[in-house]
Amino acid sequence: MKGAIVQCLGDLVKSNFGNDKWEQSLETAGMSKTAFFMPLQNVDDEKVIHIIESLCKVAKISQTQAADAFGDYWVNVYAPKLYSSYFKGANTSKELLLKMDSVHDNVTKNIQNAHPPRFDYEWKDSRTMIMRYKSNRGLIDILMGLVKGVGKYYKEDLKVTKLSNDKLQVIFPN
Repeated sequence: MKGAIVQCLGDLVKSNFGNDKWEQSLETAGMSKTAFFMPLQNVDDEKVIHIIESLCKVAKISQTQAADAFGDYWVNVYAPKLYSSYFKGANTSKELLLKMDSVHDNVTKNIQNAHPPRFDYEWKDSRTMIMRYKSNRGLIDILMGLVKGVGKYYKEDLKVTKLSNDKLQVIFPN
């Protein structure tokens, strides 16, 4: 994973739980409490997953709570500052979510060693989309948090349901 993910996670933990909880999470994950991550740095997937697991223990939150908090923070705080260009041209949750596969395709071409998840979209009806998550990382719960964060960003009440380990159902408002 790219260091931007870990950098965002650190910012989230520091702002919501304090710097000491971030340092504890890093140490519990077997890393230096002063570890620093650059946005384009490659960070081993297992290390990132260990940091998330450690954070859940240290902050006494569930994996679902962590995924929702990360998704909200990434979409509403972190990404608009670093990746504002990706939000341009999208005026609704639906438009931004449908844009994400092409964004990830471009990232893969433009950033060395980038392996973001890819997405397929299937429509059940005009408001109900099935979003297929294509990644070996198994982080669909984080995708769920991100989709909820997109709904919050656009002030839309999205109904997000995990159908399987690689599919989400998103029901958009009228």
